[in-house]
Amino acid sequence: MKSFQRISYPYILWMTLMIVAPMLLIVLYAFTTQGNDVTTFRFTLENFARFFQDAVFLDVLKRSLIIAVATTVICVLLGYPIAYVIAQHNPKNQMRLVLMVTLPTWINMLVRTYAWMGILQDDGIINSFFSLVGLGPVKLLHTTFAVILGMVYNFIPFMILQIHTSLTKMDQSLLEAAEDLGANRVESFLRVTLPLSLPGVISGITLVFLPAVSSFFIPKLLGGGQYVLIGNVIETQFLTSGDWNFGSAISLIMAVIIILSMYLAKKVDRSPESLGGGSKG
Repeated sequence: MKSFQRISYPYILWMTLMIVAPMLLIVLYAFTTQGNDVTTFRFTLENFARFFQDAVFLDVLKRSLIIAVATTVICVLLGYPIAYVIAQHNPKNQMRLVLMVTLPTWINMLVRTYAWMGILQDDGIINSFFSLVGLGPVKLLHTTFAVILGMVYNFIPFMILQIHTSLTKMDQSLLEAAEDLGANRVESFLRVTLPLSLPGVISGITLVFLPAVSSFFIPKLLGGGQYVLIGNVIETQFLTSGDWNFGSAISLIMAVIIILSMYLAKKVDRSPESLGGGSKG
């Protein structure tokens, strides 16, 4: 036991320096006024009041939540069928298909987003095809469609992998039992497969919603400078305006929203045992 504790010391030190200390600084800045040194700090709630009293910031927060929810819903609708199809193959083919899903993630996300800028621009591949069929150039870049497309493309692998994991861990004998009891494929899916895969769906929703609601470079590149989400506001406060106190307050507000969403996801997520009534034998 003592040797195990000694091994954990470097990880505890790393977490303290890289996670705990920055979070404490964010909390400190969020509840203080801007000053030149520590002695001029004054505890206040003005930073939070400034955010909630400004309709512009509230509108940005609302837009960010809508974009994140839309991205998550699309990832579920697209990711579940893909994960289901992959799970139907033999283990060897599953490994190949999963590799195809994860292969794009080996490339830096920023590079992949830049690639979509080239595809969606007015003289890009899509508009070139539209011109060939006589549809003319369509405004794709710097739109809500482009932002959601970029987020779905970057985050959908997380959804697919989580659902695929739940489907592969499912007890196949339950499907055989449902078939023996007279259930067709649709009924077996709705009553057995879907409930047992819900933990994977909930995990996927969490992994997609959290980065989507706080993303800043995807809307900045694909949405243009005029398309601002809450992540862009935080970036501006820290890097451009230099108002670390207000930026920290917004970051803390987003942290609370993220923690609440994770709590709600945990409440919805039920284990297969609870779905089956918890009976054994």
